[in-house]
Amino acid sequence: MTGKPQEPLPPITLDGLPDAAGRERLLSRTFVELADTLVDEFDVADFLRTLVEQCVRLMDAAAAGVVLADSQGHLRMAAASSERAGLLETLAVRTEDGPCIDCLRGGAPVRSTDLRQDTARWPRFAEAAVAAGFLSAEAVPMRLRRMVIGSLNLLHTEPVQEDPERTALSQALADVATIGLLQQRAITRSEVLAEQLQSALNSRVIIEQAKGVLSARSHDPDMENAFSALRGYARGHNLRLADLSRDVAAGTADINAILAYASRSHT
Repeated sequence: MTGKPQEPLPPITLDGLPDAAGRERLLSRTFVELADTLVDEFDVADFLRTLVEQCVRLMDAAAAGVVLADSQGHLRMAAASSERAGLLETLAVRTEDGPCIDCLRGGAPVRSTDLRQDTARWPRFAEAAVAAGFLSAEAVPMRLRRMVIGSLNLLHTEPVQEDPERTALSQALADVATIGLLQQRAITRSEVLAEQLQSALNSRVIIEQAKGVLSARSHDPDMENAFSALRGYARGHNLRLADLSRDVAAGTADINAILAYASRSHT
């Protein structure tokens, strides 16, 4: 994600899982990757994909997914470690059914140790999950204090009993990812605000230049009259004040028409 070289993946034991030392290294690197969002090439999609892939490895899950709420509060499937998981999460969002939805809305972990026993609880999700080969699920909220922006969801192909250590680790990863996402959103908002401020300042300069042109052409030193003429013509012709000012300053606007319109309006 950051473009910096990364250490090799941790050693894998015969059962396909990292050994203790490798798992610790993988966990440390995952936290670093999820926290390192202050980079120019930050990619939200890649960031979330890293989260779900590392969750699969660290939690010995069959699949993982992320559901996020957008700025209007609409839920979206944001990432999944596999196609099956992505389709299942999309179904959960579309039907508003499943542990990920309950978790996001309640702001607390939600789990099913055996989805075959939870068809009454989540009729559409449980049936689809079992059909896709997933027999248990756990969702932890992506939250910062009282703000819940999504849920991180783990899926297993076998019934899995409650494991406080697994839940705590999942929650820690979700919390770090949430801070990273909110940090990036804040940066983006700041950049947008800065652009809007700069645009306003630039427009102010252009308007002052246009006022000067109108004042010189009308031989009227009162800049307020020039501004009134400019704004009145813009409003009367459904034009943006900044755009009209730019044309006046560039000499491409009909100055006589603007002054004549202002004179008629004043009369």
